Amino acid sequence: MIENSMFEEEPDVVDLAKEPCLHPLEPDEVEYEPRSSRLLVRGLGEHEMDDDEEDYESSAKLLGMSFMNRSSSLQNNMSAYRQNPNGSCSVPSTRTLVVCTVAFVIAFSLIIVIYLLPKCTFTKEGCHKKNHTMELIYPLATNGKLFPWAKIRLPPDVVPLHYDLVLQPNLTTLKFTGSVKIVVNILHVTRKIVLHSSGLNITKATITSAQGQQAKPVEFLEYPLHDQIALIAPEALLAGQNYTVDMEYSSNLSDTYYGFYKISYKDENSKQRWFAATQFEPLAARSAFPCFDEPALKATFLIKIKRDEKLSTLSNMPKKATTPVTNGIVQDEFFVSLKMSTYLLAFVVADLKNISRETNGTLVSVYAIPQHLNQVGYALDTAVKLLEFYQKYFFMKYPLEKLDLVAIPDFQSGAMENWGLITFRETTLLFDNSTSSARDKKLITAVIAHELAHQWFGNLVTMEWWNDLWLNEGFATFMEYFAMEEVFPELRSDEDFLTLIFKAMIKDALNSSHPVSSSVQSSEQIEEMFDALSYIKGASLLLMLKHYLTKDVFQAGIEVYLRNHSYGTAQSDDLWDSMNEITSGTLDVKKMMKTWIVHKGFPLVTVVRKGKNISVQQEKFLYRVEPENWTSDASYLWHIPLTYITNRCNFTHCTNAYLLDQKSAVIELPEEVEWIKFNVDMNGYYVVHYAEDWKTLIDLLKKNHTALSPKDRANLINNIFNLARLGRESLEKAFELIDYLNKENSTAPLTQALFQLSFIYSLVDKKGEQQLAARVMHRIEHLLGDKMDQQHWTDDGTLSERELRSTLLAFACTHDIRNCRTTAARMFETWMESNGTVSLPSDVMKAIFAVGAKSDDGWEFLLKMYFSSVSEAEKSKMIEALASTEDARKLIWLMQNSLEGEIIRSQELSHIISTVSQSLPGYLLAWDFVKENWEKLTRKFHLGSYTIQNIITWSTSQFATKAHLLEVGGTIYQKGLFSSANAVFI
Repeated sequence: MIENSMFEEEPDVVDLAKEPCLHPLEPDEVEYEPRSSRLLVRGLGEHEMDDDEEDYESSAKLLGMSFMNRSSSLQNNMSAYRQNPNGSCSVPSTRTLVVCTVAFVIAFSLIIVIYLLPKCTFTKEGCHKKNHTMELIYPLATNGKLFPWAKIRLPPDVVPLHYDLVLQPNLTTLKFTGSVKIVVNILHVTRKIVLHSSGLNITKATITSAQGQQAKPVEFLEYPLHDQIALIAPEALLAGQNYTVDMEYSSNLSDTYYGFYKISYKDENSKQRWFAATQFEPLAARSAFPCFDEPALKATFLIKIKRDEKLSTLSNMPKKATTPVTNGIVQDEFFVSLKMSTYLLAFVVADLKNISRETNGTLVSVYAIPQHLNQVGYALDTAVKLLEFYQKYFFMKYPLEKLDLVAIPDFQSGAMENWGLITFRETTLLFDNSTSSARDKKLITAVIAHELAHQWFGNLVTMEWWNDLWLNEGFATFMEYFAMEEVFPELRSDEDFLTLIFKAMIKDALNSSHPVSSSVQSSEQIEEMFDALSYIKGASLLLMLKHYLTKDVFQAGIEVYLRNHSYGTAQSDDLWDSMNEITSGTLDVKKMMKTWIVHKGFPLVTVVRKGKNISVQQEKFLYRVEPENWTSDASYLWHIPLTYITNRCNFTHCTNAYLLDQKSAVIELPEEVEWIKFNVDMNGYYVVHYAEDWKTLIDLLKKNHTALSPKDRANLINNIFNLARLGRESLEKAFELIDYLNKENSTAPLTQALFQLSFIYSLVDKKGEQQLAARVMHRIEHLLGDKMDQQHWTDDGTLSERELRSTLLAFACTHDIRNCRTTAARMFETWMESNGTVSLPSDVMKAIFAVGAKSDDGWEFLLKMYFSSVSEAEKSKMIEALASTEDARKLIWLMQNSLEGEIIRSQELSHIISTVSQSLPGYLLAWDFVKENWEKLTRKFHLGSYTIQNIITWSTSQFATKAHLLEVGGTIYQKGLFSSANAVFI
């Protein structure tokens, strides 16, 4: 599964989760200190500070750090021991000592009495002996009886082998009925079968042995808190035997985005139609049928769906037969599936059209509602090319006879990798030649590449439990960008991956981060694993490993991993063991990579050059306390595969490597060099501080910036601004490094510089420092104004150039510089006068719409065109423009109607809130809307989900004061916005 918002611009984040000993709601423990005005002037133009040394602490404060001061309340609590004038501590009074001694004796006595009681459990009935009280640990079922299982994970004594599932959805009543027969194998003698069910009205449950002829009724118990049901057999179920569980049930089609859910859309005649589809990952298969809903409990599936003869159905496997049932109702039966996890099962019931093409024995088809059929051609071409590439790269054929890609009219995620039936949001599958931009094309290609990679990583080999979700999502993300580079080099996907890595590192540098592989149990914890760390950091670590092992060794290790675990499950260690089979003891991959998987965050490597000797030292990079109190956590030691280049060779042919597996080391070069650059092309997941050598690199960029690759230049910009944010380097020096930008023509360094400058501008602007904000904007114009002026309002150029044009002109129009709004307003007026018939350049369409929406007439016309447009790419740009208005009533109307989902789809809500939150008039409205509608939001999108994380992050992204911090912290505590601090990116 890929989250659609993973591709959206992300807000700047400030960490509210503090050190474990500090409570996020204690105001004295967490404080934003005011930014120093004298620092803000520094590096922004004509005002220099008197002294040459920089106030690093103030730099960090400017760039959004929160500083933790010692709590005055803690100091007050120390008052029992007062310090005498001579510096010694006074002895507590006799009364204090006596009281403390008595309290200690009483507490100790109680502990001893409880411990020495004869294995007794207290209840309101009294003390029960051990052999009579074991059942008390179990919870109560809905009927008041004891439920025979208390853990979230299912018991290990029963495993499923096969499901026969029959479903009949009714798109008129919006309900469905179903029956399921599950063949199970008993591993340990038991009388209970515990499995998952959520929101299902089960009306019948029986069990039959493999030899038995007659089904026997079972006692049925339900425990909704864990979404579990228990079937108690009338007699013991014997180990090694197979039994068939038969259940009948009914339920409503869900009005959320989970399970078997309903979708409303308008056909080409503006008539309301209904569509039923599934989204089971991670925990929603149980809401469509009773099942063993854990990824390791794989089985085969036979699916039969009864439907209106005017509709069509799709499932994971090809259709085997269609037979009449009653008047107007037929039943589609699909071939038995391969062995797979429940979350990968899928079915769709709708009126769909498709185009198809066969490749290497697999029929690839792309489906959409009829009015969108003319927009599926690019997706089909792309899917065929990528499927052929993956089969060659993995040395393993795609195992199914068909692969369907389906555009779903209302879909929360970007896409879902169901085996053989991949479902997509329409904007990530449909390409319209007249309204889809270069960025739209890259998005569609990336999402298809991601989901096709999942057919091997996730479907063929599945993570054993959700703690190793990164094995699915990190691998799919890595392969997504690798495949795009190999198959579609003109898309320059490496630039997008670099940007995503930078953003993931911002989150990973917070206290609220979590290890890539984290222990999870509850549904909220599992949902929270679907974040930038599982996807982007996981992919970054694989990229780093690939470059260190070499591409051939890495590819061979992947082949071993897939071959050893096909149709089964794996843990992180299984991947490293597969790599070790190829390295044959020359490198312990498991030992190296465990340091990256089990630790949160990433290292900061400090480089000091003295003659031929290069000293390198690692510590944890973390936005936290003042630089003078900086301490390095001794438990954090990464095995870092350092790469570096020097002036002695060309950057494309002379990369050196060194494994830093201790806190510090010295690298001896063959000869002295003029400069050295570490982390070549940002292929490693770490930040580098060059100490005194920053000046050398700054001079290099001014004299000959092409001596480094565009990715290396972007990496330097990112690193120095992060170090300034941290307080380890001066902001003045960071500005000095980007002074060369007027000579820069590559997209990666330009967009990274604009990101960093926009962050600073946003920070001072929302602090109300208007004069300083104006100076920052002046500096941006000085550096990038000529580039903005050079952009044409067309779709000409390479895809990379077109993307840069979109970025620069969108920024210029947003901030009303370089006459951008004048040009955009003129083009919008022409388009409006033509009633939307004049074609606008797709790459600058969003900027034009955003300017046009600033007037009342323009906003109303844009809304009318939104409802009539058949291009999802165009509608996406329109909804963002509509949400950029400064009219509070319009903003509230947009958010409310998107939440209701009747005239604006609820899938757009996160996008709308993120846009509303970026404006000064809108950010308080967005936060108030989230607070007031919290229960509705969590019912629709689920607590802990990536959408909810995004909504919270965006709606608080403009907050920059202590009052705001306390407001957000208090609301989180009151409403329980997240079950774990790991998900709080605010």
